[in-house]
Amino acid sequence: MVPLSFAGQEWLLTEGRALYWPRERALLVADLHLEKGAAFARRGMLLPPYDTAATLARLHAAIARYNPKTILSLGDSFHDRTGSAHMPPAYRDALNAIQQGRDWIWIEGNHDPGPVGIGGSHLAELSLGPLTFRHIAQARASGEVSGHYHPKARLRLRGRALTRPCFLVDRSRLILPAYGAYTGGLHCDTAVLTGLMAPGATAILTGPSPVAVSTRRSPVACTRLAEAESTRARLVM
Repeated sequence: MVPLSFAGQEWLLTEGRALYWPRERALLVADLHLEKGAAFARRGMLLPPYDTAATLARLHAAIARYNPKTILSLGDSFHDRTGSAHMPPAYRDALNAIQQGRDWIWIEGNHDPGPVGIGGSHLAELSLGPLTFRHIAQARASGEVSGHYHPKARLRLRGRALTRPCFLVDRSRLILPAYGAYTGGLHCDTAVLTGLMAPGATAILTGPSPVAVSTRRSPVACTRLAEAESTRARLVM
């Protein structure tokens, strides 16, 4: 876990692409894209039908670890508008089980308006004090936490390029990586992300040893920080 100070709050960026807010005992995830394999199958494009099971298993493990009071899913929770309706009973039961005893908030995404027929609250966005939680980042926002772009970053390690999903953070916004099993991503140096993030924003690559790099340098040329710095240092934004 990487501690982070953002918008006057303390957060923990987890190796598993979730964000934990200790003060509120809230676990945040973005872009679950549940039932993506099934959505492709309905269009005649077959993918292995295991993405929902894998994503729910990882989410279950994160919930067991942090015991959050609230789960906040920042949009595109299902891959399309009919995904929740087509969800097999076994997966629906697994989702219902991890929802029990917790406040579950579904933020609307561009792929889905919020899961239909699934328990929890369904909101376009959520504002709490100086913080705004939404799916797609907006220009000139402040204290914003979002998803949508599936950011990823590269760095050079022992002569090879390593690519991982990443958190992107500057003083105004924090963008989460995609949580779902079948999700690609945009490199943090693409025009849309460099246009949103302030110069010198930080990309924090996820994985067993999270790595923080400045986006001011070309991500593929960045060198890995010392492990002590990447896993213990406090990032202040």
